[in-house]
Amino acid sequence: MHRSKRRDLQFWASELFDLALPALLATTSPRTWAFGLLGICHYLERLSGARQASQIRDTLTDRLIESFERTATDEWCWFEEYLTYDNARLCQGLIASGQSGGHAQALDIGLKTLSWLVGQQKAPAGHFRPVGSEGFYHRGSERAQFDQQPLEACATISACLGAFQATEDTIWLKEARLAFEWFLGSNDLGLELYDAKTGGCCDGLQEDRVNQNQGAESTLSFLLALGEMKLLESTLAPNRQVQVT
Repeated sequence: MHRSKRRDLQFWASELFDLALPALLATTSPRTWAFGLLGICHYLERLSGARQASQIRDTLTDRLIESFERTATDEWCWFEEYLTYDNARLCQGLIASGQSGGHAQALDIGLKTLSWLVGQQKAPAGHFRPVGSEGFYHRGSERAQFDQQPLEACATISACLGAFQATEDTIWLKEARLAFEWFLGSNDLGLELYDAKTGGCCDGLQEDRVNQNQGAESTLSFLLALGEMKLLESTLAPNRQVQVT
């Protein structure tokens, strides 16, 4: 909605959004809260005075902060007792809310948890290694190395670019680039997941091979990540002193 220049589409989207908003308060999933925050913050870029959206943003922000304070330790700087899927969206939701509502604590926790997460997602050799979906990573247990999912790279890229926009710290550009290069072969197996012949993206990195299925979620994850990287490049183009690489 916030990017469309057509007033009729803006009006149509805002009506649907207003109808759906209250349902967020009945949810219990931190990832749902985080995705809700991302949508609300985009919405408020167009309609900054929307009271209901602002109130729900603040409520969901408080819920994520409470989850963090209840669970986090110095060694486990996270919202839950486990890392599962789409992890970086939790950090991104707080970063976006911190900027949107001027909430310093939300921004601080979002950046702190994202910094911890990218450390957890980095192999000793320095390349991106997301938590595998074959068991995920529960605190105190061994983490699953495979099946690594394109969804995780996409989420990490988006969160890191959000962190850069909030801080202008170029370390986040480097982290976004590392996650993007995972698609192109900078990963545990040295194999490309993006298929230039089909324009699709393979479904995951398994222990000994790439999953050759090219599903919609994986392909959209790559295309969304590519779009965000290209948008950043065009934004930084006037100032070549800041580099993505």
